Amino acid sequence: MKLPSKHPQEIQVWYILPAIRKELVVAMKETGKSQKDIAKLLNITEAAVSQYIKEKRGKEITLNAEVKKFIKEAALKIKDTTTAFQQIHKIIDFIKNSKALCQIHSQIEGDLKGCDVCYK
Repeated sequence: MKLPSKHPQEIQVWYILPAIRKELVVAMKETGKSQKDIAKLLNITEAAVSQYIKEKRGKEITLNAEVKKFIKEAALKIKDTTTAFQQIHKIIDFIKNSKALCQIHSQIEGDLKGCDVCYK
C-alpha cells in the first residue's frame, strides 16, 4: 500500500476547495447570476469569480461527473452566504463519502492503490 505524502486536508484546501468554487461559479453564472452577486454569495472577490470563469483558478484537478452534478444541484440551493457555506460543506462531505477524494488525491500524487487512510 502506497501512503500519500500530502495530508488529505491539504488536498482539500489547496485543490478541492478551488475546484468546487470554480464549478459553483460556472453553475451560478449559467443560471444568470452576475459576477458581483456570485462573489457576494460565495464570499470571494469579483476578481476571483472572473478568474474561475476564465479557468485561471481551480483547474489543477478534474472532478468526476458525479461530483460536478452534485455541485450543479448545490448551486441552485444557494440563496445567501450561509446557504453557500452549508452547500460547500455538503459538497466536501459528498466528495469524501463517495471516495472521490481518493481519485483526486491520486491525480496529485500518482497511484495511491490500497490507501484507505481517510476511511479507517
